[in-house]
Amino acid sequence: MPDAICCQILMTPEQMEACLDRLAQELLDTHGDCVGIALIGIQRRGVSIASALSARMAVALGWSVPTGSLDITLYRDDWTGKSSKPAVGETRIRFGVEGKTLVLVDDVLFTGRTVRAALEALADFGRPSKVELLVLVDRGRRELPIHPDYVGLTCETRREDRVDVLVEAVDGSDGVRLVCAAS
Repeated sequence: MPDAICCQILMTPEQMEACLDRLAQELLDTHGDCVGIALIGIQRRGVSIASALSARMAVALGWSVPTGSLDITLYRDDWTGKSSKPAVGETRIRFGVEGKTLVLVDDVLFTGRTVRAALEALADFGRPSKVELLVLVDRGRRELPIHPDYVGLTCETRREDRVDVLVEAVDGSDGVRLVCAAS
C-alpha cells in the first residue's frame, strides 16, 4: 500500500446519521410496507449499516425488517492469494430467502468483486425474487457490470486511494474518510 499523503473527511458522524436516515426512507418509499423484503449486510461494516437501517425502518413500520449477515471470504476470486488461512466471519441468515426481495448492504462499492461474491454466496441459500444493492459510498472504478440501487455518497477516487467507512460497532465512531495515496 502506498504511503498516505492526505486524509479528507467525506462524512462526519452527523452527516452519516443523516445519510442513513435518507437511505432508510428511500427503502420505505420503494417498498411501502416492506413485507417480503430483508436486509443482508456484507461482513463487516455492511452488517452494522444494515442494522442501523433496520432500526430506522422499524420506527416507521412498527416492526423489524428481517436482517442477516453474509461473509463472502471464501467466495472471493482473490482469497487464495491473501492468506493460506483466511479470516472467515459469520454468516447468519435466519429466514428463508425464497421469493423475498433481498437488499444487499455494503459500506463501499469499488470494483464490484465483493458484490459478485455476495451474489454467489446468496445462491447457496435459495432463490430470492429480486436482489437490490445499497451502498454507503460508491467510489467508482468498476471492473464488473454492477450498479447500486441505493447510494449514500458518490465519490470518484483514484485506484490507489482508499475510502474508509467507520462504524461505531467496529471502529468506535462513525464517519467516512478518503485516504489519498502518494502519486
